[in-house]
This record gives sequence, structure tokens and C-alpha cells, in this order.
Amino acid sequence: MKSCLIFLFVFVIGIAGCTTDMDNPLLTEFDTPHGVPPFDKIKPAHYMPAFKTGMEQHKEEIDAIVANPDTPSFENTIEALEYSGETLRRARMVFSNMTSANTSPDIQQIARDSAPMISKHWDDIMLNPDLFDRIKAVYAQKNDLDLNQEQKQLLSETYKLFVRGGANLPKEKQERFREINERFSVLTLQFSDNVLAENNRFELVLETEDDLAGLPESVIASAADAAEKAGYEGKWLITLHVPSAMPFLQYSSRRDLREIVKRGFISKGNNGDEYDNKEIIQEIVALRLERANLLGYDTHAHFILEENMAQNPEGVYELINQLWEPALRNAKAERDMLQEMIDREGGDFTLQSWDWRYYAEKVRTDRYDLDEEMIRAYFSLDRAKDGVFGLINKLWGLEFIERDDIPKYHEEIYVYEVREADGSYIGILYLDFHPRPGKRGGAWMNSYRKQSRTPEGEMVHPVITTVYNFSRPSADTPALLTYDELTTFFHELGHALHGLLSDCQYNSMSGTAVPRDFVELPSQVMENWAAEPEVLKMFARHYETGEVIPDDLIDRIRRSALFNQGFATTEYLASAFLDMDYHTLTGAHIEDVNAFEENSRNAIGLIPEIEFRHRSTYFNHIFAGGYSAGYYSYIWAEVLDADAFQAFKETSLFDQETAAAFRTHILERGGADDAMTLYKNFRGREPEIQPLLDRRGLN
Repeated sequence: MKSCLIFLFVFVIGIAGCTTDMDNPLLTEFDTPHGVPPFDKIKPAHYMPAFKTGMEQHKEEIDAIVANPDTPSFENTIEALEYSGETLRRARMVFSNMTSANTSPDIQQIARDSAPMISKHWDDIMLNPDLFDRIKAVYAQKNDLDLNQEQKQLLSETYKLFVRGGANLPKEKQERFREINERFSVLTLQFSDNVLAENNRFELVLETEDDLAGLPESVIASAADAAEKAGYEGKWLITLHVPSAMPFLQYSSRRDLREIVKRGFISKGNNGDEYDNKEIIQEIVALRLERANLLGYDTHAHFILEENMAQNPEGVYELINQLWEPALRNAKAERDMLQEMIDREGGDFTLQSWDWRYYAEKVRTDRYDLDEEMIRAYFSLDRAKDGVFGLINKLWGLEFIERDDIPKYHEEIYVYEVREADGSYIGILYLDFHPRPGKRGGAWMNSYRKQSRTPEGEMVHPVITTVYNFSRPSADTPALLTYDELTTFFHELGHALHGLLSDCQYNSMSGTAVPRDFVELPSQVMENWAAEPEVLKMFARHYETGEVIPDDLIDRIRRSALFNQGFATTEYLASAFLDMDYHTLTGAHIEDVNAFEENSRNAIGLIPEIEFRHRSTYFNHIFAGGYSAGYYSYIWAEVLDADAFQAFKETSLFDQETAAAFRTHILERGGADDAMTLYKNFRGREPEIQPLLDRRGLN
């Protein structure tokens, strides 16, 4: 499961500065190729006037809707609301992306200072009684209106948005609702900032050759490069950023140093200092429950899941419990296997969490004659890029044309113009590959502009970004991907296709505007092709010799696919349980976050050798992102993607008809219909779980 799609609703105002509307690039149509943001002209000082002006314009547009003397209609109320706030939307899309991909102290301060103001702006809209009266009047006519499916969905979702936004609450409860939303806007930002600070401050400086024991040359070279940039000449630096920490845990034979890195990783936000997130978690969980109760829901999970395919907590627990027993059984068998190797080598210790990746790599090498470095040699980043682009071309005929004349927010970014097979323009794609201090961890897709159409029907082409944290190239070696990083690349380009190929009328319906447990389908289905020999041979060549990846190596990769899946599935599912446990609370205040987490661990029987994939204090998905009561969605969507890929396996790997059906019924439709309806339109039936059980070896 990748940490990928980012949902940012950070509507913030920038730092005050001496700019006027006339020279503020955020307040005019972007005069750039294809209307991308003019990153070279946008400064932090521009955000304050842009957001102020955007909010003022938005308020005027809302006032005009309310004051319209005509009887409320779909056009003069629902569509008018949908098309309002464009100036605000344009500016905040740029800013929200910067807060995750290229932040700075100025940007972080802007977000913290302005979040309550933006929260108030949106509450003023959501809690406007006259506006809601008009929406209700149109909604009451929904069965009598001549609307197409997307219009029906927009009407329904707009009504629900306002109800779930507190519009039906009495006045006194609305005031508390506002206070809660304002506080959320501050807490979630602080949580994320603390995690980023923790990632950036940890340093393990390696000073001797002995400290490098077991590390491959590529890891040593990356650590030397990181040390040089940090001012540690002649030394090596390991950080908590995934491309640094995970290979170290996988290869270092220095058990004492592995423990330092692992403890540093799992202690993020849990050190009792200025970056500690435990009190923030306590307050967020309590406020979420209070807000859900105000709206008439038993728990926050009930509130969230009402809008998802799962519909309720019982549906989520049913799925993850169904997978937990076989996953844990496999994990225990893997634990015993690793302990056997420790004992065989004469190690006088019991396997711990900082040992798992190291000994798993040794067992995999021993059992399959396969190690990660052997695989990485065939997956240079440039060739992987050619490979995923080539796959997309085979399936949908799309062309990716690199542009060096389009503004970008960092010198390392790649920019591509995406076109149909007939040459017609689709949109812009940004690729941001490597970690840096101003970028949060993980990988994700987002939009600078979503696809939609103007009221006159003119196409608004999307501007999409995908962001990663892949290992950098070294002086002598290009950037090489692990197999997991390769699948991450395919995954995020699947999300990008969901945004690029959207063909909807309305911004709020287009692209990835779908239920959280459906949004991972387009991304996860793409991962399947990364395991296919026919696809690998399209691009996987040894970075030194140019040799095409040999059949026996592909066979070893495929045979090892189920190896360590007990671990991978268990650590993920444990975090899904933890998320649900927080958000199915019905009243008790969390006195101790660590104790709560331990109780969650004990309730499912998580073995001590495996940690949660995300411990509470750095669980950005649920405390700073959009996945609260929704982390399960990766495995829910994996049921969908495993079943969906069978449609290709039943025909052919590059079957044009199946690919066209997936585009027509899934990628183009966004959230313009019910998610299960979209899936059944593609597959002809509801999904089956058996393909997932087969793929993960959980039968």
C-alpha cells in the first residue's frame, strides 16, 4: 500500500507584503504555456492579497446567489455555487501543493497564522441559512428535474456537503461547530509540521569504515553525498527519510546502529519536546468525536464512512478481520524463519523490529538468490520513466512530451505535456522525484488545476503533479529504484491518469473526487503491470551493461513475490486497526496515547517483532491528511484492483478494448456516479476477494 494521494484543504492566507493586485501573479489568469502556475514569479508575499481578494470575490458571488430574486433552480443555485470562488481556488491550489512539496519557514508560518481565518470563511458559506434554503429548495425537486447523471450527483453531493458541514444544526450548536473546525485547521498543520521537523533533525553520522559494515556501495555513496551536503566532510550520514533509513535497516550488519535508526523512526513525534504530537492527537480525536455527535453520528468513523463504499465501521472491520488472521499466521511463520537464521549464524539474541528487514533480506538472498541491489541495477529512474510512459502508450495511446520552457517550482522537477494518440492536448504532468528538507515523506499525486468545463462548455485542461522520495543519483551511479519504488512510480502515475483523463463538467466531480476507498483503484491497478515480464522487458536494462533483465531474474522476482508478505500485510493492517480504534471511540477521553496504542496492539495480537506501519505520533494519513477512519481504503481498493486486473488477464495484458472500458467507466467519470455503479459498469459485476487472497498468499 502506497502513501500517495494527498487531499489538501489548506485554504490559507500568505504573509503580508507590499504588492498590489496588478502585480500579483495569483490574481490574474496565468500567462504561461497551458496556463500552469508562474512559479518563477510567485513569492510568499503574494499569498495574503491573493487570498484576501479571493475570499472577498467569493463572498460577493455567494451574496449574489442568495439575493437572486428568481426561484431557486439547479442553474442559479447549484451550478452558480459550483462555479464560484475561482480566484480563491486558483491561488490555494498553488499554496497547498507548496506546503507539502516545497515548504519553507515562511510557508509554514503562513499556514499556521491563516488557517483559522480560512476556516471561518468556509464555515460562513456552509452555515449560511439563506444559501442552504435555496439548496434545499432545489434538492426537494430532485426527482422532477431534467438532469443528467453528473448533475444529479452534484446536486446530491452539494446538499450532503452542507448538511455534513453543519447547516442543519441549531444556531448555538453551529457556534461550537465553528470553533471545532477552526481548532482543527491549526492542529492538523502543527501535527504535520512536527513530523517534518522530526524527519529533518535526526542524524546518524557514520565516521569509520566499520560503521559501514554490510552496506552496498550505492547506500554508502548516497550517505556520503548526504554527509557532504550537511557539512560532514569525509563521513556518511543516515537520516529518517525513507531512501536513507530503510536501506540502512535492510543491509547494515551493525545491529547497534540499526537499533538507533529504528528507534529514531518509531519515536517521531513521541519525545516529550516541542515536536511531540501526543497532546495534539488527544485533542483531534476528542474534537472529531464531538463534531460527529453534534451532527448525530455515534462516532467519527460513522460520519466518515457514510460517504465511502464501506458505508459503516462494521464493513471495515469485517474486511480487515477477514485478512488479519491469515496475515498474522504468515508473519509468525516468517518470524520463526528469521529467528532460525539468527540462531544458525550463532546470534545470541531474539529477533527485534530493527532486525526484521536485515534478516528478511538475508533469507531472501539465501532462498531465492536474490537481493535488492541486484534488482536495482536494472531499474534506473530514467528507464523506469520510459517504461511506465511506454505502458500507458500501449494501453491508451498517450504521448508524453518533455517541456523545458514551462515554469517549475524546483530545478529538479520534470515537466511533460500529455497528448492523445491523435495529437490533441490533454494536460500537464509534473514529476518531482527526490527528497529534500522542504518536502514531506512518502509519495503522492495532486493537482494544480483539475479538469472541468466552463459554463460555456470549454474544456479546462488539468495540471497534475506526482511527488516521490526516491534515492538520488550519486557521482558514479544514476538514480536506481528498488522494486517497491518501481511499483510506487506505477502507482502514482495511475493516480495521475485519474486526474489527466477525467472528462467531467464540474470541478468538484472530476478526477479523484471519489470515495476514499475507491480512489486507490486507478493507482493500485497500475502496479500489476510492474510485475509482468512482458512489461519489465520493455525498459529494465542494467545501468552499466545495457543488458535486458534476464528471464531467470524475473522468475526469481516473481517467485519471491509472496516472501515477507505476512510482515507487509500485518504491519499495514495493524495501522488500519489503530485508525479505526481511534475513530470508533464513543466517549472516553484518551488519557495516554502510548497506552491506547498498546491496547490496540494487544487486542489484535500484533507480535512484538513488528511495529505499526505508522505509529500514532507520525500517522500523517489520519491526523494531518484525509484518511481518518479511511486508512483501510488501500486494502479495500486492492480487492478492487486485483479483481479489475483479472479483466486484462482474461483477455490480454495490453488489451485495447479492456483499457478503453477502464478509461470510459472509471478514469473519465471521476465522482459523477456511485462508485460501485462505476465499477460494475466496467467489470459487469461486483468485485470478488479471491484474486487478492491469491496475490498476497493469504489462502
